[in-house]
Amino acid sequence: MKRISLRAVASVARKEFLHIVRDRRVLVLLLILPPLFTLIFGYAFETGEPTNVPALLINRDQTERTQRFVDLALKNKTFAWKIAPPETQNEGDLIGRHVQAALVIPAGWSETLSNGDPKPLPFYVDGSDTNTADALTGSLQRSLGEFQLGERQVMIDSLPEEVFELGKKLPVEVRKQFTSAMSQWEVKPEILYNPKSRFIDYVTPGIIGLILQLLTVTLMACTIARERESGTLYQLMVTSLRRSEIVLGKIVPYLAISALIILIILLLIAFHFEVKLISPLVLAVVCLLFLLCSLGLGLLISAISRTQTQAIQFSVFFLLPVFVLSGAFAPLEHLPAFIQGVAEIFPLTHFCRAFRLVNLYQAGPSFYGIDLVVMLLGAIITFIGAAVLLKRIEQ
Repeated sequence: MKRISLRAVASVARKEFLHIVRDRRVLVLLLILPPLFTLIFGYAFETGEPTNVPALLINRDQTERTQRFVDLALKNKTFAWKIAPPETQNEGDLIGRHVQAALVIPAGWSETLSNGDPKPLPFYVDGSDTNTADALTGSLQRSLGEFQLGERQVMIDSLPEEVFELGKKLPVEVRKQFTSAMSQWEVKPEILYNPKSRFIDYVTPGIIGLILQLLTVTLMACTIARERESGTLYQLMVTSLRRSEIVLGKIVPYLAISALIILIILLLIAFHFEVKLISPLVLAVVCLLFLLCSLGLGLLISAISRTQTQAIQFSVFFLLPVFVLSGAFAPLEHLPAFIQGVAEIFPLTHFCRAFRLVNLYQAGPSFYGIDLVVMLLGAIITFIGAAVLLKRIEQ
């Protein structure tokens, strides 16, 4: 079996590299867009607790107790309250009032707190963004809980002296039960793997994979199609170059440039967004295998496309479901079982899983080894497929 000539691969790679350098549009695409996209996506996903959310507050229960709750709610930095008069109607028209939430304190609310039948406060929330809606509701609930604790203390302080004298006569065990019942019961959460609860730490592999596949698959898909359109592909085929040498030569320039892109993205994420990167060498292997798989997919698409327009169209149709179904920006477990099975076909699924297992969970190779094998097999299969398709072109 004839060995692959490194000199032949280098000649094809040099030709492809010169084409990239001479095409300024491709250079801009490769060198400027990746860090720009990293910053844009990083800021978009660097979410935390919402603050200064425009909200409407309507107090129809003008009592001293209600005012204490209003004063406490106004200190909540989650909301930027707009106080509306009690006679305000149609409080559910959030979009018309340019707010995302509206809290209504109905008349007689403080009285219901005293008669043992407390009424819930109507709270209208914009549910178009489910995460924000839950965060706003939870924040208001915490303010209400703080108010309840304060009112409990006010109630205790107002009890007559006889009650305290009677309480001293109760058995110690009974007094402890009363003390426990009057205290707020709570859990003590200990967050593992992502202790700061930053979404950017979770979506880091999704950002890397999104940018890499968007560039590598699209650009690589145009290589052979471009040669076919210009008529130079058949000139390459009649030379002494082997199909595998042509395939490798086409990949080498994009592999080198993509490795540089990965380095730039990781540096931006690590230093600008302060995402801690664990085991850089292992992460480098994960990124390299994903990169090879992405380049192979792009080359395979290029081999089956007759024009660059076709190549771009095939790339877009492939990339759209990948970004939605690969678990890049949302847990894959939230999808139906059938969709999860389909997602296992995509290299980005295995890249995100392996990257998170290394960087968030600090897991060993036994946890992500199968994902590395799948990406390696994907690269080999796509390279062989591209070479086979080139043979058909030659024939």
